[in-house]
Parts: sequence; structure tokens; C-alpha cells
Amino acid sequence: MGKHDLDKFRGVIVAFYGCYDNKGDINPAAVRELARFYKNAGVKGLYVGGSSGEGMLQSTAERKLVLEAVMQEVGGDMTIIAHVGAPSTRESVELAIHAESVGADAVSAVPSIYYRLSPDSVERHWRAMIDSTSLPFIIYHIPQLTGFHLSTDMLKKLAAHENVIGVKISSESTYELQQFKEAGGSDFLVLNGPDEQYLAGRSVGADGGIGGTYGVMPELFLKLEQCIKDNKFEEAREWQYKINEVITALLKFPSLYGGCKALLKLRGLEIGEPRLPLLPVTEQNQDAVNALHEKLMGYIAEAQA
Repeated sequence: MGKHDLDKFRGVIVAFYGCYDNKGDINPAAVRELARFYKNAGVKGLYVGGSSGEGMLQSTAERKLVLEAVMQEVGGDMTIIAHVGAPSTRESVELAIHAESVGADAVSAVPSIYYRLSPDSVERHWRAMIDSTSLPFIIYHIPQLTGFHLSTDMLKKLAAHENVIGVKISSESTYELQQFKEAGGSDFLVLNGPDEQYLAGRSVGADGGIGGTYGVMPELFLKLEQCIKDNKFEEAREWQYKINEVITALLKFPSLYGGCKALLKLRGLEIGEPRLPLLPVTEQNQDAVNALHEKLMGYIAEAQA
């Protein structure tokens, strides 16, 4: 057993959305309302400032504001992981130090984006964050967006640090997930990233998951996780299929996050539109949003029956 409590990071962790007002500025009140919604739904934790949170489209000051609002609303009640990855190492370290100062439970980061970096560059980037706080650190592996592919050798090297507790793996290979789990060892967390294969990831060793579409249907992912825990794999597969119906429909909108925010609006949560270049839904999409909302609410009612 290491120095960190790993149980608090297992299970369903929602990737938190960016929340804006009608001018496109951060809306702290909407942040707090959304955080409370997830807490009341029974979600264990939140991943703040990642892809779903549009962290790369926000300033350092804005990212701090979002995390502060989340911590004020549900800090201590939920596990809060702050994504602190940024283009520069200096900015990432600043965000990591801030996350510790406001009481976040862990930090996480992608490699630096835009430049094609060597493994040594990425390792130094991550280690600067790891060494800047006493918080647990979760590697974020999403090579299709960053252009950097984490090797098992590098994973083993980083996992030897007592504060590196796991990896969020958003590549599409469950084989790679299994290899990362084996490389990290029994006390190293592997968190499934692709929402459409939550069940597949859990079946080959993932300890839980962090995902963006969890946010529009936390009830379905919680139901799926409970079926897995209860060894009801036939039922779990049925819930994964229902989840994937919703995901397939969301992917038909101008942007995934635009679709997610439109669905949340119908659930009574107004968190604005995504920031450009991410596109919002249009009036032409509204009938499809309404139909998807109706289907989703039926599935939620079934999950809670």
C-alpha cells in the first residue's frame, strides 16, 4: 500500500464541462450548479479542466476560477482531479501549485501540445509538475490529440515515483490498456478514457473511468458500473449498448461538446455554448436534440427503476 488512498479514484469520474455565460465568460454560478448536480446524482469524482472542460481554450486565470468554484461547491464531498496540462511547463506547474492550494485531490496532465516532443521532453514536462506539489499525479495518455505515444517503458519509469498513481488512457486500444495495467502493477491505477468501451476497459483491468459523455448521463454510467461490480455482465453489456446509442447520436452534432451542452440544457442546466473553434448545435439540430433527450430520459428512468 502506497502513501495515497487509491480507492477514492476508482469508479465513475465525470469529466467536467466548461461553463460560460451568454458573453462566453466563465460562469462560476453555473460551475457550482453543475458540480452539485453530479454530487446529487451519486457521482464519485470530477476531472476538471480537461478536454471536456475546454481547459486548452481557457486562460490560466480562468482555469483557476473554475477549479475554485468546483472546490467551493463540492470539495471534500467528491474526489476532484485537476487537469493542469498546458502548452508550457511553466503554466502547468503554476496550475498544479494552485490545485494543491485549493485542496484538489490530485493533478493530471497531457504532454505539451503543438510541438512534436521527444520522450525526454515529455518526461521533464511531467516531472516538473509531479515535483511541484505533494499531490498524486495521473498521467493523461491521449495520443490521437497530443501526437505523443506513451511507451510502457516510460510508464514504468514514471510509476516508480511515489506520487504517480495512475494513467488515464484515452487511446482506443483495450490491449494497450491491459499492457499499461500490467506495466504499472497492482497498486497503479488505469482509468478508461473511451466512453464507448467502458465495459471493455473494465473487463481487461481498468479501475474505473473518466469520460466526457458521462456528464449528460451519469445515471447510466453509474448503473453500468454497478452491474460490473455485481458481476452482471449480460446486463452490463445492455447498458453499454444503450450508452453507445446516445454517444453515436451525440457524434452527429457539429461538435460533441455542443451536443452535450444542448442535452444538459434540456435537463435544466444552462452552461452556455462551447468556445470556438468548438461548434454549438444550431436550430437545425434542435429536433434531433429533443429526440435524443426523450430517449435518454427513458433510459435514465429505466436505470433508476
